Amino acid sequence: MGSDTLHEKASFMTELTTAAIDTRDAWVEHPEGPLFARIWTPAAAGPEGPPQAPILLFHDSLGCVELWRNFPEVLSRATGRQVIAYDRLGFGRSAPRQDTLAMDFIAQEARSVVPVLRARLGFERFVALGHSVGGGMAVYCAAAFPEACEALVTIAAQAFPEDRTLDGILVAKAQFTDPLQVERLGRYHGDKARWVLDAWIETWTHPEFASWSLAETLPQVVCPVLAIHGAQDEYGSARHPEMIGALSSGPARVEIMPDTFHVPHREKPEVVVALVAGFLAPA
Repeated sequence: MGSDTLHEKASFMTELTTAAIDTRDAWVEHPEGPLFARIWTPAAAGPEGPPQAPILLFHDSLGCVELWRNFPEVLSRATGRQVIAYDRLGFGRSAPRQDTLAMDFIAQEARSVVPVLRARLGFERFVALGHSVGGGMAVYCAAAFPEACEALVTIAAQAFPEDRTLDGILVAKAQFTDPLQVERLGRYHGDKARWVLDAWIETWTHPEFASWSLAETLPQVVCPVLAIHGAQDEYGSARHPEMIGALSSGPARVEIMPDTFHVPHREKPEVVVALVAGFLAPA
């Protein structure tokens, strides 16, 4: 990569991160407890006509609003759209959970949480964007609300429990025997950190979860799809985005990013933002 390209990417990110964005926090009342949400809105007035559908973000198995870092803000500026992120129940600043995740917890997010978010935050149409397991949740949302979901973006999503996925989780489990790693997780989830960790590891490695797959749900996705994946993703091979692209009923685009691991939007944010903004740009 030449110096001119590096300079262009640096200028691109500087422009996006310094542009004016209105940010506000919100609490969403859910039957199982309050959900914390953060909303980024471009300050500049948009074109005449109805507003563009917001982008709804679904975080990964250890994630929360704060762990998206500045990605939502930059994405909002690049697309000219409102971006909404929220902490799932049991995560971040949302209400704690004491139960064990059901084996269909990924599909449950679309059924039990997204309708509440739409009603309380006042949006009808939306773009679903999810990272890792959040990508699976975004798929279920696109399938459940075909009239409302304008587009689907997955980043490092898993479509089934691949051996590489489970091996990566077991490596992480060993790493989290270090109390300092759990303490680090607690910076984002507080006293819920241990529940968050157990929910991820124990659910994905449960024998009953071995049969989970997006294969039957993907054909119900009729909106345009962008599946982004790192070529060196330690939690899933290219089989995942390829399945998402091949089985979706709408037009699909698969982007495999070289020299990229499981968090493309943090490793190469300028590339991911440009891909999503181009994908969502009017034809």
